[in-house]
Amino acid sequence: ARGAGVPYVIRPAGMLDPWCLAQKAWKKRLALALGYRSMLDHASFIHALNEDEKRLIEPLGFRCPVRVISNGIFASEVADLPMAGTFRAAHDLGPFVLFLSRLHFKKGLDLLAEAWAQVETDHVLVVAGPDEGAQADFEARVDRLGIRDRVRMVGPLYGRDKFAALVDATCFCLPSRQEGFSLAITEALATGTPCVITEGCHFPEVQEAGAGVVCPLDAGAVGAALSEVLADATWRASMGEAARDLVLSRYTWPTIAARLDECYRASGA
Repeated sequence: ARGAGVPYVIRPAGMLDPWCLAQKAWKKRLALALGYRSMLDHASFIHALNEDEKRLIEPLGFRCPVRVISNGIFASEVADLPMAGTFRAAHDLGPFVLFLSRLHFKKGLDLLAEAWAQVETDHVLVVAGPDEGAQADFEARVDRLGIRDRVRMVGPLYGRDKFAALVDATCFCLPSRQEGFSLAITEALATGTPCVITEGCHFPEVQEAGAGVVCPLDAGAVGAALSEVLADATWRASMGEAARDLVLSRYTWPTIAARLDECYRASGA
């Protein structure tokens, strides 16, 4: 594109986050030195997915501006949700907290096991998602902590099954070390499910809107947040309403497309 004089935009999707840059760091430093820095310097702008990502990119000193344009969902995806109780009936469950994401080290399942062991509740923890290397360690921790009877592994969930789980969950929890823009969190919010997430999810709007709790990347903090949310049904109801309002007002594709169009037109890309 540069050689042809065509303007271009780069969306790193969280890959310039310090946590990501620290993974195989020498390879990434080399790649930046050999050409990626120049490519980024000459972009019309860098497309960040959230304000935290922008804040973390700017100290890297690229010559182009950084613009924030989130991802989102279509409102139609949550207009006709499964009936409450569908997922619980299918899996013979009582009340539960839901983790729904890839089973990868980055997603913080190790922290979640330690946190869940601290929570005194009649809820079980439902873990849903494809294994990407973290399931064996998580299950070993669950056994070591003596909480096997309080954890249910259900595998990947898609489509209506996924939304049925989100609708029935008392609370959604993602203690991730790093996210660009989490669709799982956005979908949970859109179903009116309160969220407990970590600072590494880069979604401070959840707490700012009163839709959930954002806590440090620490098992004790996650456990305390879950305990507080599960103990207060009135608070959960308020968070659920705020959660759905947050997504439908800010994170649907028509709103995001308008912002994208504005940024591209302004930059000449």
